[in-house]
Amino acid sequence: MTWQKQQLPADHPPVKSGGVGVLLVNLGTPDAPTPKAVKKYLAEFLSDPRVIEIPQIAWQPILRGVILNVRPKKSAHAYAQVWTEKGSPLASITSQQAEKLQVRLGDAVKVDWAMRYGNPSIPDKLQAMMDAGCERIVLAPLYPQYSGATTATVVDKAGEALGKMRWQPSLRVMPPYHDDPAYIDALATDIGAQLDALAFVPEVLLLSFHGMPRRTLDLGDPYHCHCMKTARLLQAALARPDIRMVTTFQSRFGPAKWLEPATDAVLEEEAAKGTKRLAIAAPGFSADCLETLEELAIRGREQFTEAGGEEFAALGCLNAGDAGMAMLETLVRRELAGWI
Repeated sequence: MTWQKQQLPADHPPVKSGGVGVLLVNLGTPDAPTPKAVKKYLAEFLSDPRVIEIPQIAWQPILRGVILNVRPKKSAHAYAQVWTEKGSPLASITSQQAEKLQVRLGDAVKVDWAMRYGNPSIPDKLQAMMDAGCERIVLAPLYPQYSGATTATVVDKAGEALGKMRWQPSLRVMPPYHDDPAYIDALATDIGAQLDALAFVPEVLLLSFHGMPRRTLDLGDPYHCHCMKTARLLQAALARPDIRMVTTFQSRFGPAKWLEPATDAVLEEEAAKGTKRLAIAAPGFSADCLETLEELAIRGREQFTEAGGEEFAALGCLNAGDAGMAMLETLVRRELAGWI
């Protein structure tokens, strides 16, 4: 192949090409647990029409005039309770996932991570990958269950970034994996081990998924169905007839009707009717974050015990543990087929 031996012209600009990349993407986080940083983050997050499906002409005055003047202080207090020396738990864990996946995949692939909202951004990371020579990129949204407000908006943002590139990479998007055997097996292995390590046997295991407005289901979003299927498959894989499992939805916001039953309401109802020992898992979250570490582990415990419960445990997400990383490698390698 004589063309491979030819020298580039002296005035040819330096170009890196031929590489393959994997970009892990999670929801997002403020840069710091302060009202100012949280306000900036919420302004971006809550301005996404995929997240708030209200005409912007009606929504923006409410967001700018009320919510962004009230909620940042409260949310900053919540973030401060879970912030670590490495910063945001979600960012720190997603970074670990990328580092461990890089080791598993080897030098043939460049692995990096981004956040849909906040930093590091999807456009910045896609451009950095192109600059590093990655002409083919697997975009991997870390959302097991598909929703327009999660998976779709990641693809939207990537498309927006591509629309500004003269030289675009070829892009593959990792599909949702709510019923993938690798995912269900990872959950069963990880949650089963955490249950076995508890000092008590729960009477009830709540499987808490992030909530969505009820109208998203009516409009055709498959998220609710994906969550329910995950719960059914996970219950069968765990095979724990001694533990009653209940599927719930957390993080309600605003006056609209949301998917039910609500996690906070079920915690209080279970305690009120005599349940003394309860554990809660969040299988829809790929990494621990504000919603799991503060909303479930801290406030969830308070809600359950104040209503009469006694033993409570919030189980960790898959995070960067062995079971979760083996699953992620399986899913990503499938999308890399033919590229490496």
